[in-house]
Amino acid sequence: MPMARPAALDHLYDECKGNRWLHSFAVVCRVALALGFIPSGIVKIMGERFTALPSNHPLGHYFDALHLTGFYYTFIGVSQLTAALLLLIPRTALLGAILYLPIILNICVLTYATRFEGTRIATLMLLANLYLLCWDYGRLKYILPFASSRNLGTTPNQKICRKFPWGFFMCAAAVVVSVIVINNFVYDIRPGNSQLECTNGCANNARPGDCERFCGCIYNEGNPLEKCLEEYERGKK
Repeated sequence: MPMARPAALDHLYDECKGNRWLHSFAVVCRVALALGFIPSGIVKIMGERFTALPSNHPLGHYFDALHLTGFYYTFIGVSQLTAALLLLIPRTALLGAILYLPIILNICVLTYATRFEGTRIATLMLLANLYLLCWDYGRLKYILPFASSRNLGTTPNQKICRKFPWGFFMCAAAVVVSVIVINNFVYDIRPGNSQLECTNGCANNARPGDCERFCGCIYNEGNPLEKCLEEYERGKK
């Protein structure tokens, strides 16, 4: 019985790995993730400020401090560019996906912590990275605790399948829609990417006056996000 689950997982993986459409989707994910890191990596290697966010923005504070860390800032850029280039080469794509994971996971958590508008794209990039790791489960499974020693070193005979995986792509579309919709309700207020964007969002806020004071607290006074959120929450009372 303990071997049944890994065997079933291996069988499912073999079927997916032989599907041309899923293979093409993996290629699209690799290229898209690489394109997401190449520009930002080059900017960091050149020593330029990564974003146009104002310094008073919560994430702007972070990028200003990061920009002043010297060769650590360059190191992040080199890591991003290396991960991107590895993803573009089929033979090294798995290594690129492994290197990519801690970087994009850190970015994803950071965007949520600062209520950045880029939470959606960061979440989708993380999910695409996880898909690539699952795509190479055949090589990764040997370091997983449930790997079967009986299957180590074996190469399954994969059958090429051209059947369109409607179920998978419908689930993928549902995940994308869910990420977009859920992100609209995760926070009742965000600083936006600029003061104008922040104040424009106040029209749809239940407390537009408190929302405008929150925007002023961020952009005019330059206070930390936590302090401005505390003042905004006090307005509810």
